[in-house]
Amino acid sequence: MIEREFIAQKTKEYYIKKYVEKTLGNVGVSSITLKKIPLGEKIIINTSRPSLIVGSKGSNIRSLTKTLKNKFKLENPQIEINEVKNIFLDADVVAEKIVSSLERFGSARFKGIGHKMLESVMVAGAKGVEIIISGKIPGARAKSWRFYMGYLKKCGDIAVVGVRKSKKAALLKSGIIGIKVSIMPSDIVLPDSVIILEEPQQLIEEIKESESENKKEKKQEKKKPAKRKSPVKKSTKKKVKGAKEEAKEIKEAKEAKEETKEAKEAKESKEAKEVKEETKEIKEAKDGAKEEKESSSEESREENNLEVNEKENDAEEKIDEIAEEVKKE
Repeated sequence: MIEREFIAQKTKEYYIKKYVEKTLGNVGVSSITLKKIPLGEKIIINTSRPSLIVGSKGSNIRSLTKTLKNKFKLENPQIEINEVKNIFLDADVVAEKIVSSLERFGSARFKGIGHKMLESVMVAGAKGVEIIISGKIPGARAKSWRFYMGYLKKCGDIAVVGVRKSKKAALLKSGIIGIKVSIMPSDIVLPDSVIILEEPQQLIEEIKESESENKKEKKQEKKKPAKRKSPVKKSTKKKVKGAKEEAKEIKEAKEAKEETKEAKEAKESKEAKEVKEETKEIKEAKDGAKEEKESSSEESREENNLEVNEKENDAEEKIDEIAEEVKKE
């Protein structure tokens, strides 16, 4: 199974790291990384004291490579040593220094050791430090002492990735003492950091009027006025074209107005003719009714009068309606 191969590889790397740490001892080892290269395996050791790891003429490195070949069955292990530039910004190195000082001086001077390390870390340029020493200090009961200074993130992605943490153990006569060190370096960019830019300063210089006028006059004398024929012609042509276009637009507007007037007059004349024709028909109807009145008898006159009145009323209503329509238009 592929999963078992991955697990076996990681466990092998873990055992190699632990073995290298034990063999080197208190030499200020910061971190150990393993890489695969075409020639074999590469072991990179970051330390504060590279000379002690190398030994006299590289004797320690040779012995390490032999043991790694035989014990862990590595084909061609190559050891590379890198020096830590700033010791007090590395949590592993600081924890190791606290362990060595506690083992040398005992648990009675743990407060002085803690405060001294805090000051040295903050002087190195860290934003914040926290050191927790837990164990039987100074009495028989186990306690935990916390030393802190500056600003330190305890939660979020920066607390996991950005803050450097380390855990070490010191062997004393009273028992084992645990040490936790967490350092936040100065190169971390926090998500809530805001940079306020300064406003640019405007410098205004005063120039004397006489000097400025003299300079302008000299420049005008040097520069001769050049004849510019082409731009003048272009500008006159553009103006003429614009005037012609405006005249055409004015003529078109006048013609449109005249056409609208003629159409209105034609409509009004048609409506007047229709009204006259209707009035003629009404008059003829009235004359016919009068003649019928005279020829008819007295009995039929009353009936005819009623019909005539009705026709007259209808005619008058029609005339009124036509007059109103004409007025509205």
